[in-house]
Amino acid sequence: MLEIVLGKVLKKIREEASITQETLALKSDLDRTYISLLERGLRMPTIATLFKMAPALKKTPSEIIAIIEQEIDENRA
Repeated sequence: MLEIVLGKVLKKIREEASITQETLALKSDLDRTYISLLERGLRMPTIATLFKMAPALKKTPSEIIAIIEQEIDENRA
């Protein structure tokens, strides 16, 4: 479940930042296919990966985690 929620949140944040998967990948020094796998809930990022993606998403890693926590709490209700 966490992978799915994380993927949805990452995609939402990326779209709000108006960047493509490719742009996020380039700015984060990651592969575009990896970004796709994350957004589809097929991979779980490391904390290092969150730190790489956060600046490109105009968020701090803690803001991303807080949004994920909020989404999980809303799904439990």
